Amino acid sequence: MTISFKDRVAIVTGAGGGLGRAYALELAKRGAKVVVNDLGAARDGTGHSDAALGVVEEIKAAGGEAMSNGGNVAEYQQMVEMVAKAKEAWGGIHILINNAGILRDKSFAKMEPADFEAVVRVHLFGAAFATKACWETMREQNYGRVLMTTSSTGLGGNFGQSNYGAAKLGMVGLAKTLYLEGAKNNIRVNSLAPTAGTRMTQDIFPEEAFQAFKAENVVPAALYLVSDDAPTNAIVGAGAGVYQSAWVTMNQGTLLPEDQRTVEGFAAAWDKISDRSTDAPIQNGMEQSMHAMELVQKAAAG
Repeated sequence: MTISFKDRVAIVTGAGGGLGRAYALELAKRGAKVVVNDLGAARDGTGHSDAALGVVEEIKAAGGEAMSNGGNVAEYQQMVEMVAKAKEAWGGIHILINNAGILRDKSFAKMEPADFEAVVRVHLFGAAFATKACWETMREQNYGRVLMTTSSTGLGGNFGQSNYGAAKLGMVGLAKTLYLEGAKNNIRVNSLAPTAGTRMTQDIFPEEAFQAFKAENVVPAALYLVSDDAPTNAIVGAGAGVYQSAWVTMNQGTLLPEDQRTVEGFAAAWDKISDRSTDAPIQNGMEQSMHAMELVQKAAAG
């Protein structure tokens, strides 16, 4: 079965190069009308260029339909204006891929607060602002597909990337709330942790790895996660042709008797409390309290 995006309007942020460009080209190839958004800044978020225009020309040369947008995802009003222009031209917004990002890597000890704020603002606030600008349209048309770009740094940490990791795990939390809020309006929200050889990673990866982790290898996962039959609330890893699923999990918990609810009692029970044999994915934020109440009620019932 061929997956088509005919009659769909898609916005891809940070699409002037790398992963965003690869997503935009394939979406257009499969029939989508694509807004290619890119501020055109350097990797650290400074400066400007006409990167988006080049991708639009590529799409048009291949027979596709696209428009460029130089809006800054970290400025909400610019995202509102971007969505308004797309709707004026094409009538709706069906797909949003939040891909824009910057890096300002330093150890936490050496990082200036401004560098922490700038990275969080582009990744997390930028994703929230772009999604908010599209959200009401998606609700009204009873259809939406939103993809957050998370990272293994957000899921597992990475030395020198406290700002990036905080933003990227924050995006997972955003996705997990929006999938619940969007469900009744057929809005599906997923998270993708890509590993790709792009401008963001070209001086981080060895050359051999840089070549293996081509952006095109991430495209299948990204486009499936914004397709008609996409799942929702998924966290997917993709890189070098390897595709993985990740989950936020919690175990069933350990009920401590009242006389053991002390610091010492907790320490003594730590092996049971941290046992992963009953781990299960968390589907919503109420599950922690629900599991706790179940254990309390079972204990009360004898």
